[in-house]
Amino acid sequence: MNPDRRTAAAAGSLFLLTEVAAIAGAVLYRPLLGAADGRLAQGADTQALLGVLCEVVLVVAVAGTGAALFPVLRRHGEGLALGYAFGRLLEAAVIALGIVAVLALVTLRRDPGESAGADAALAAVHDWTFLLGPNIALGLNTVVLAYLAYRARLVPRFIAVLGLIGGPLICLSAVAVMFGAYAQLSAAGSVAALPVFAWELGFAGWLIAKGFGPGTGAVSGVKGASAG
Repeated sequence: MNPDRRTAAAAGSLFLLTEVAAIAGAVLYRPLLGAADGRLAQGADTQALLGVLCEVVLVVAVAGTGAALFPVLRRHGEGLALGYAFGRLLEAAVIALGIVAVLALVTLRRDPGESAGADAALAAVHDWTFLLGPNIALGLNTVVLAYLAYRARLVPRFIAVLGLIGGPLICLSAVAVMFGAYAQLSAAGSVAALPVFAWELGFAGWLIAKGFGPGTGAVSGVKGASAG
């Protein structure tokens, strides 16, 4: 397996891991974040801590996708490749801030007597980091990666187009949520997230199964070396 093929498999696997970890974390957090009047259902704190572990995996995987793809993306625009790598780091940092808020919330709700509304504030911090990280930052990062993938034909163009549609759409949806048009975890929010979800699954699946397209420059580079 050549280096680009290994990179493709690693990046694809990391993208799949981000999807699994993000969904698992969101599901596991629900009993904690939705607890009324600071009252936790039995086992909700343990469940939330399992969600924290999932999101720690998510942080590593999100940052890892930027690092894994950088050597390939830089061949088609070093500035955009750097922007994507740092954008993923920013996305991971925002998610990590949300993790800290959840951990603090677990502490307060285990002993809520003196919380004085701090638990609600921490839940709000998590909700805002969820909006800014896995929505706005994700959308912007998706546009950069999908544009490079489309221009360089790293994957079939119909997959890249999903990213070019899904990235702006999830950003617009996040802005709509920000201004109270609808809740993030709603039918409208889910529909807006579908194209970027399909993009990530399609991108990951293609990289794992087929690797990068001929636009990576790996094939032409080998031929040029042989001709020399």
